[in-house]
This record gives sequence, structure tokens and C-alpha cells, in this order.
Amino acid sequence: MSETRETGETFVLVTGACHGGWAWRPVANELRAAGHQVYTPTLAGLGEDDDPRDVTLTDCVNSLVDYVERAGLNDVTLVGHSWGGYVLTGAAPRLASRLSRLVFWSAFVPNDGESLIDACPPHYGEMFRAVAAASGNNGVTFPFEVFQQAFMQDADEETQRIVHSVLVPQPLGTFTEKPDTSAFYALDIPTAYVLSEDDISLPGEWHWAERFPQRLKNPLMIETPGSHEALFTRPAELADAFVRACAAR
Repeated sequence: MSETRETGETFVLVTGACHGGWAWRPVANELRAAGHQVYTPTLAGLGEDDDPRDVTLTDCVNSLVDYVERAGLNDVTLVGHSWGGYVLTGAAPRLASRLSRLVFWSAFVPNDGESLIDACPPHYGEMFRAVAAASGNNGVTFPFEVFQQAFMQDADEETQRIVHSVLVPQPLGTFTEKPDTSAFYALDIPTAYVLSEDDISLPGEWHWAERFPQRLKNPLMIETPGSHEALFTRPAELADAFVRACAAR
């Protein structure tokens, strides 16, 4: 684990779609063992028994802001994975005085008015809407074959099935809401972009590296091994990448 200041860093880790704070446990254990403080909120609509029917992206942003403020956290390294980049983008302006840096890990960095469905390949958007329509609760789940082949291809099938079985439906409203990012792009907070080298969840011209780091102001770029689900398959390496991202200025 890379060295940081003597008192350690304060990390708030925001999950991607269909995950709750529990998903960070392997990474959080690595970071805590190295002397850092780690917080792993479960956002609105993503608890095990939550109803995703009417939950919006704004609800998730509000829940993250409330979490950080209620905990009284300061000098925070705020990390967002995948869809969690949308939550960071919305929350960062409201938490700016409490943040030391922003870290996007294989994450969306939305343009103004660009929903997640807008930012995805068209076949993903069609799949999300079809799954939500058939769900009965407006929730989006990833078919196992998609998850296995594109999101967690670096794990054995048993592990893939275990993780897939505990994912929760993602509220469709968090994928369709079009964010106002003007306040985010006016910020002057150091940023880093961490890219998993084996992440194939967004193919070809839609790939993370091709579109999203360039939207940040001079981000520190860090590559780390693993797939889109490296928080399970390569937690030590991912934790180290987050610590290295704390050099962002």
C-alpha cells in the first residue's frame, strides 16, 4: 500500500449501479488496515429492501450529501464508481468545502443534461428500459450473462453468481434524469481518474478512457488491474490506486 500522510486519508466510497455500501468491504478492509478512515454509504433506493419505483438521481445525491454532513466529515477523498460518477457530479458542489479531492474510478463524468442512458451504447439503454418495464417496480437489473461476460469476466463462475445474486434493482429514474452539471464544472477541486485495465463493460468508442477523463480539469491518471468489478476481484490493487490518487493536486 502506498504511503500517505501520517494521519491517513478519509475516504467516502460511492458504489456503481445495483450495489450497496456492502460491496466496498474488501477494498475498505485494505484501506483501514493501512490506517485510513473509510465510509461506505448505501444510497437512496439501493438498500436491500428499498422500493426503486420512484427514486431519482437527485434522491441519491441528496442521500450522499446528508450522509457526509451528518457524519461531520471533512478533508474527504470522495470516490465514485461507474454510475456513482453521476452522484459525485451532483454532490461535489454542495460538499465542496468538505472535499480534498474527487476520484472517478471507471466512472461516468456527465456532460450537462446527459443522462446515463444518453451516455451508454444504445443497446444498453434499450435493455435498461425493457428490464425496468418488465420488473413491476421500475428497477433495472443486469442479466447474468451480461454481468458475467462484460462486468466481472476476471472471476470464476461461482464468484460471479454469488455477487450477481446480491445485487439490487437500480431505480430507472437514476438512469434517465438529466443532470445540471454547471456547478460541478465551475469547481476547482483536484481530481483523479482511475481506470481498470481489463474493464470491457463499455465497448469500443464508448469506452471509459475514450470519453470521460478528458472532461475533468487536468486529472491525475492511474491505471490498475482488473475488470469493472475489481472491488471484488482485485481489492488490494484498487485500494492502492485510491491512495495514489490522493496525490492529485
